[in-house]
Amino acid sequence: MGALRTPRDAWIEAGLRALADGGTDAVRIEALAKSLGVTKGGFYGYFADRDALLEAMLDSWERESTDEVLDVIEHEGDDPKVKITRAGMLTFSNDRLLPIDLAVRDWARRDEHVAERLRRVDNRRMALLREMIGTFCTDPDEIEARSLLAFCLAIGEHFLAADHGGRSRSQVLSRTADILLNRSEASAT
Repeated sequence: MGALRTPRDAWIEAGLRALADGGTDAVRIEALAKSLGVTKGGFYGYFADRDALLEAMLDSWERESTDEVLDVIEHEGDDPKVKITRAGMLTFSNDRLLPIDLAVRDWARRDEHVAERLRRVDNRRMALLREMIGTFCTDPDEIEARSLLAFCLAIGEHFLAADHGGRSRSQVLSRTADILLNRSEASAT
């Protein structure tokens, strides 16, 4: 029986972990092979070069952070406000996806192709927010403003190091979501 080949998805996952941990410079074939405990020869059975791996990594990130998230929230159903919260939790509170998303955002600052992919993902996320917020808000300007604020909060709160005057971060985030989603304090608790 021949040796088992390292699956293509293992190379992609190792690349995404390296990206999240050290940016695009950390996505090196030799380093990935070492992390997988294999030789780099198997890599070329799946990918022509590093650029092909990077493209496959972006495909995987985009599929997992949009298509799969949308599938989960649609499958589980529920109120639009719950769907928004669930989508945010699946993406921006996920210990695996969040670091990858932030690394892709950093990468997009230096690569127009990646910036275009990020724009496509963010546009799908904003479309979901607009649709869900539009179920309880009718003013198009307010829908857009609430969507933008919700998205900025989901990303930006990971970079903020401020204290909250005796309140916990989770208390402030919860109250912020109540305001953005037009939930009363009594129904949110």
